[in-house]
Parts: sequence; structure tokens; C-alpha cells
Amino acid sequence: MTKGNFEIESPKGKLGVLLPGLGAVATTFIAGVEAVRRGLAKPIGSLTQMGTIRIGKRTDKKSPKIKEFVPLADLGSLVFGGWDVFHDDCYEAAMKSQVLEKALIDELKPFLSEIKPMAAVFDSRFVKKLRGDTSNVKKDDTLWQKAEALMRDIDEFAERNKVDRMVMVWCGSTEAYLSPTDVHKDLASFEKGLKENDPAIAPSMVYAYAALKKGIPYANGAPNLTVDIPALQELAEKNSVPIAGKDFKTGQTLMKTIVAPGLYPEHDLFIQQKKLKNTLRY
Repeated sequence: MTKGNFEIESPKGKLGVLLPGLGAVATTFIAGVEAVRRGLAKPIGSLTQMGTIRIGKRTDKKSPKIKEFVPLADLGSLVFGGWDVFHDDCYEAAMKSQVLEKALIDELKPFLSEIKPMAAVFDSRFVKKLRGDTSNVKKDDTLWQKAEALMRDIDEFAERNKVDRMVMVWCGSTEAYLSPTDVHKDLASFEKGLKENDPAIAPSMVYAYAALKKGIPYANGAPNLTVDIPALQELAEKNSVPIAGKDFKTGQTLMKTIVAPGLYPEHDLFIQQKKLKNTLRY
């Protein structure tokens, strides 16, 4: 990848946040942001909103909030959109997910119910445990056509909401693992694979391709290969678009991989784990 010095422009106008997957993770994120914007909650745990950065020596006692030091978008500028295989709007999805308190979700209903999912790119081979009516999917014949349909969705979202810039963040289910093949080795092979419906191209890769083609940064919120493949890294470099992410590493995942190893077995502490609801809707 290209190395060098980059200048970050100050944020201006609206920032469109595009989310493949409008289930538990995405609706908690969206509802949480709106609750903070309305003064109904505090952004506890948010690095961008409450985190601080030390400037100079410790004795200087200069620790402004990160958002005061780095040109970050204001929460008030965020506009949300996304795709899902289910037809539920964000209010219905948030209620079914049962992550936030019902009273809070009800208070945000007018806002959440306006965010309706666009038809998703979906392949059940990669997410086998989804149940219910998963018919809100694109019917195009090829992955290439589905990528083009996603790009049209992006254009229409931008025009409808008058956004100045956008970012895409994967909030869908973790896909079944696949080993990289020749279709992933470079951009030309990948685009040929899109046109030929290569079975080694996962839905998340189609979303990432569409985003990068439109010049939109892509963040991967699941342990999918997605932008780890050379083909999409080539596209990102070609279009000078940032790619990032291996997983959100939040909630139970964070506790299980960081806290739990520190307790057991070295310190003779044992954790009794009950069956927890830790599933993400696409």
C-alpha cells in the first residue's frame, strides 16, 4: 500500500453512514447516536466523544477531548442508511433485538421507523443460521449486476439525503470462512469473477467493491476476509480510499478474549457462562 503523509480535511456538511446489516449491532449504534443527540443518553465508552489525548508532558496537564483535537464529524451530521435481508425498519429491528430498553426505543420510534432497509446482497451459503423471511434481497442474475445495484443505492441515498461524503461499515453477520482463491488475487480476476458469479466471492466483498468503486471508505466490523484480499486492496489503493477493520471486538467478544484469559486458569478463578443471546442479524 502507498505510504506517505496525508492531510485530513475538516469535516463539512452531512456524513452518510451506510450499514450492510440493520440488525442488533446497527440498530443499537443508530439508536444510541440518536439518544445522545437528544440528550437522552451519554456516549459512555465512545473514544471519539469522551476519549482524551495528552498533549506535551504529563506535567503540562493538557488533555483535551479527542474530538476537540482531531477534525471529526459531529454526531449531529450523521445520516444513516443500510441494507438487510429482513424487511423490518430500524424500530422493528431494535425491538426484536432486545438490546436497548423498550422505553428508550419507543421514544425514538419516529426517527428509527423512518430508516428502512434497502434490498440486500445475500448468499445463504455464507450465513446459514438465519431464520425468518429473508426475502428482501436483490434478484439480479450476477454479482456484477448486484454490485451495480448497490452503487445505484448509494447514489440515490446520497441524493435523497444531500450528504457531502459517506462511509460504509459492515454490521452484518460473520460470514462462513473461505480460503482465498485465484479470483481474489487481483482486481481484474475479481471483476471477472463478479461477472461469472464465482462462488468464492462473499456478499461482504460485493459491498466493499461497490463502496470502493464509489470512493467510499469501508470498515469491516466482522472477522470476514472482505478487504484482506489483494483484489480489493488493489482497488482501494487505485482509488485512494481507506479500508480498515477485522472485527468490532465489542461486548461478549471483548470480555471473552481479554478479561476471561486473565482470570482463568492462572488465577484459579472460574467463570460460569450461561447461554447468552449473542447472535447478529445480517
